[in-house]
Amino acid sequence: MRRAAVAAAVVAALAVVGGCATFPDEGPRDWRPKAEGQGELGGPPALSPSGEPAPPPSGQQPPPSSSGGSSSPQPCVDPDPQVVATCLAPVGAIAVLPTGDEALVGERTTGRVLQVKKGTPPREVTRVPVDPATGLTGLVLSPGYAEDRLVYALAGTPTDGQVLRLAPGEPPKPVLTGLPKAARMAVDVDGSLLVATGAGEGPLAGAVLRIDTLGRPAPGNPDPASPVLSRGVSAPGGVCVDPMDRTVWVTDRAGSRDVLHRVTPGTLGPPAWTWPDAPGVAGCAVLPGTLAVTERRAGALFVLRPGDNGTFTGDPQPVLTGTYGALSSAATAPDGLLWLGTANRDGGRPGATDDRVIRIQPPAGGGGSAA
Repeated sequence: MRRAAVAAAVVAALAVVGGCATFPDEGPRDWRPKAEGQGELGGPPALSPSGEPAPPPSGQQPPPSSSGGSSSPQPCVDPDPQVVATCLAPVGAIAVLPTGDEALVGERTTGRVLQVKKGTPPREVTRVPVDPATGLTGLVLSPGYAEDRLVYALAGTPTDGQVLRLAPGEPPKPVLTGLPKAARMAVDVDGSLLVATGAGEGPLAGAVLRIDTLGRPAPGNPDPASPVLSRGVSAPGGVCVDPMDRTVWVTDRAGSRDVLHRVTPGTLGPPAWTWPDAPGVAGCAVLPGTLAVTERRAGALFVLRPGDNGTFTGDPQPVLTGTYGALSSAATAPDGLLWLGTANRDGGRPGATDDRVIRIQPPAGGGGSAA
């Protein structure tokens, strides 16, 4: 796909509320707070924009096996200038670093956390023990990252889902345990951690949780003793927050359709947007005036423009369709660019340099139907 087409397709912004609602949670609480520590995650590699799949040059590093990345010293290079990192395992999460040109990337099936930057080979920072069936699905920077260099990860282990604290030179430490394995994570505007969990057994299933970095219910929750902000989630694909109006958005795969929820305290109401064709909604990101949702099965980026009172304006259209394949993760950068991750090696049709991390100018558009 032409570079101009890709640039035109880039989404401009997503919106999410870092809501701090309060409502009671019923039943026993399975969360266990842990003490927070300090540390440094070392310097991340730099990234830059890229585009569509293309055959890699000779001598490139082969795609990683399911047990980890390739050990070949030869570089894996993608000719697309918007591609930042290549030949990865399926990308489960991206956390853009303050510089804007580098990021931490979580490989879903291996649990590796890599620092990536354009023109620099990915560098492994740490490895999180995961169950490959669910894997590493969330990475966020600590609210005080500039000072403490801490990162929080969301991982499905053989026994449960866990929020983990990652500090340099230390093994991953649990902050919140006992979660359903299928979960997604984001950071609220006040520094609280937002965790959307899939349906299942237990008091923390099928809910949007709001906790502090020690795993305790965040101040301002409806029930001060409960981490639950809202209930009614089925199989979350992503969580994102609009820093301007503090709106929290959750993408969800609900039976025969995919939906987008505007999170409200208590029980989620009707979807704010519906995809009757169930394109496999995944990560979401907010840019000024724009909400972008990655679609795995459709291999596209869906762009909506939030309006007043939970409505949307304009005619949403999918963009980047078929350009990079299955899109799994999305994150915004301080410089306004949009970072995307692919999951073509996760049951899709991988190209020669999959899986990849891409950095693009945000697009405008969207496609589906109002709730």
